[in-house]
Amino acid sequence: MRTTIEPHRRDNQTVLRLAPKRPPSALLDQRAAPYAHGVGTPLGKFVRAKRDSIQPESLGLPDRGRRRSPGLRRLDLAARAGISVEYLTRIEQGRDRNPSTAVINALADALSLAPSERNHLRYLAKITGDVCSAHFRPTPPPRQVRPSVLKTLRLLEPGIAIVTNRLGDVLAHTSGYESVTSGTGLLDAAPPNLTRYVFTDPRARTFFTDWDDIADEQAFDLWLAPSVENLEWLTAELTPVAGPDFTRRLNRHVVPRRGTLRLNHPAGHELQLLRETLELPTDDQQLVVFLPADEQTAQAIDQLHRSPHGRLRSIS
Repeated sequence: MRTTIEPHRRDNQTVLRLAPKRPPSALLDQRAAPYAHGVGTPLGKFVRAKRDSIQPESLGLPDRGRRRSPGLRRLDLAARAGISVEYLTRIEQGRDRNPSTAVINALADALSLAPSERNHLRYLAKITGDVCSAHFRPTPPPRQVRPSVLKTLRLLEPGIAIVTNRLGDVLAHTSGYESVTSGTGLLDAAPPNLTRYVFTDPRARTFFTDWDDIADEQAFDLWLAPSVENLEWLTAELTPVAGPDFTRRLNRHVVPRRGTLRLNHPAGHELQLLRETLELPTDDQQLVVFLPADEQTAQAIDQLHRSPHGRLRSIS
């Protein structure tokens, strides 16, 4: 099988895919399994959430007076999408799990979705439609990092880089990453997990200047976990300790902006970092490189590098 690197843009990031994408697998389909016999689906919840967030006047629709719930009326969305109100109700309530591609595209147009939101809508339609058996066991994801990936990471020293997955596990990191996160507690856990840190460690709200945006990113990325078993494994652990804010962010399907990462380092430095991501699809992992966005950040990072920190570390 040939290996290629294919660059493309996603929001404000450059994302590279290493090796061809895998064909659709049963693991992807199983992400919809928990909804096979329950009420609601990720697709239905996303459509309802977007409908509730849209003001009718923003689409040139007349004000129909007071109503019990906010946003666009189901009647108006159905009319814009060219489907019946009854059919839209079934989609939102999870009673219809196989809308056609034409219906999904019509809903995307009717909701005026951005390109990234359209991609997420199509993804949710896929995992909702191909429902497999609902019998599964929550399982942690594999944490091994291939030697060739570790060698690539070593070549990036003393830069700031990590190997991670969609659950937020920090699988390996450079000494530069340790410098930037020193004193924050992010790497204290064994193994460290960025999602757990963001939602359960009070220091995260100080470390991440735009904590709300980072929290949305981490919650959204859980939907891209390698398998439903992995997703359920982490959410079952986090839900009791992270509280309702975590559950709310997970279920509202907000597509994150992923702009410049702004950090407040405990040493007093204000850092602004650009993120470049290399997808490792055969491993369900990502290699993320952080670059200074301005000269002030570059100078601060040089100062942090002079402090004694550990060498490249792989966590398994």
